[in-house]
Amino acid sequence: MKPLKTTPTAKPPVSDNKHEIRPGQSLQLLQELHILTRDGKLNQDSRRKLKQVYHLYQFIEPLLLDVLEAKQHVNLVDHGAGKSYLGFILYDLFFKPRLLAGLPAGQIFGIETRAELVASSQALAARLDFPGMAFLPLSVAESISSSALPAQIDIVTALHACNTATDDAIRFALQKQAKYMVLVPCCQAEVASVLRKNKGQSLAKTALCEIWRHPLHTREFGSQLTNVLRCLQLEAHGYQVTVTELVGWEHSMKNELIIASYKNLPRQKARERLQAVMQEVGIEEMAERFFVE
Repeated sequence: MKPLKTTPTAKPPVSDNKHEIRPGQSLQLLQELHILTRDGKLNQDSRRKLKQVYHLYQFIEPLLLDVLEAKQHVNLVDHGAGKSYLGFILYDLFFKPRLLAGLPAGQIFGIETRAELVASSQALAARLDFPGMAFLPLSVAESISSSALPAQIDIVTALHACNTATDDAIRFALQKQAKYMVLVPCCQAEVASVLRKNKGQSLAKTALCEIWRHPLHTREFGSQLTNVLRCLQLEAHGYQVTVTELVGWEHSMKNELIIASYKNLPRQKARERLQAVMQEVGIEEMAERFFVE
């Protein structure tokens, strides 16, 4: 009896990443950033990270072009840069092609407190020949007065800057008279802690305290309130503010994107609303955090 013929087991199809990587993007860069594996594949976590950065790039690119229409050089500072995924991809997609074409471009400064990440980013920029990138081991507070940075910065970004780091980036941008801010806040806990501390007094003062009476609601409402106060603070400094999603909620819960454009708008109403909201929820002691000149 002849043995039965067996059908070879079909190999799983190899995922094609070409449609997920923007044209002109350096594959070497993505491998150096460990977004692509050595054999050129994307895992699920890398796919999510790359999608976030690309989506953010779509918002930042027109801001860069707008600055370059008015001047021949753009200075962008990325606060809490970490491994500088955003800075490197911005440089690779926008700055490098313009430099190669002899067009005006500019410089990206990555600000990061962890010296080992700064050293790693400096080495990578040298290997890739990205001369318009600089990395500084500074806190946000130190960066405001650092002579290593220009006196005026055009665009400030802060991607997933945890807790008060986003507020520090806003303070830096205000001090540097930035035309644009692009912020993705993360892990806001400071306002929630003050709400929790003052909850007893607030319960006696206003029925609205029911919104944050339970601990889970305190955390969630505190996070929401933090970004509301930030938006009012920016408006009170003359900025036009847009709040939108960075990516779909299925990719990240840290999903709020705040874009501020300086328009020299009227400030008084926003100042009054900022003060009124803080008084209503019993966090007047945080006035210095959300300062208005």
